[in-house]
Amino acid sequence: MRSKPDVTRQKPTIISGLYLVATPIGNLNDLSIRAIEILQNVDVIACEDTRITSKILNKYLIKNKKITYHEHSTARTRMTLINMISSGKSVALVSDAGTPVISDPGYKLVRECIEENFNITTIPGANAAITGLILSGLPANRFLFVGFLNSKKNQRDKELAELSSVPTTLIFYESARRLVTTLR
Repeated sequence: MRSKPDVTRQKPTIISGLYLVATPIGNLNDLSIRAIEILQNVDVIACEDTRITSKILNKYLIKNKKITYHEHSTARTRMTLINMISSGKSVALVSDAGTPVISDPGYKLVRECIEENFNITTIPGANAAITGLILSGLPANRFLFVGFLNSKKNQRDKELAELSSVPTTLIFYESARRLVTTLR
């Protein structure tokens, strides 16, 4: 008689460093098991907006310390996170929805962690650009991700004019209030 395989998960080994954790872009049940484990076990979670991240954390009963880190965060906030990692702490970086660093200021933190030779890893998951691409029906074998267009109309029009001759599927992020105007 064979014994049943052990399907219980062991607590992940968390070492000092930066963990880039993708979060759901719609359904909170889309958070991966590995992402939950990392968020449960890091020392601090750096959030774009703690109120939004708290919804995810509350669903999974995660009570870890949160710190705000977003587009308007200062170099001082970034240095606080760098100092935490330098002192042996583990930091998870999450965005409000999707993969951190994509059209997000998290790249500055990643860059400094690289310069400091800190451990950096990613816990992959949802990505709005790729999700939109695969749902679009447009060719996905070759595409260009542009990110957010300039919010100033003249600059945005110039960007769109420059991109109009690019012979591939283009992916943009756009705010809801400018979407109709941009599509025109």
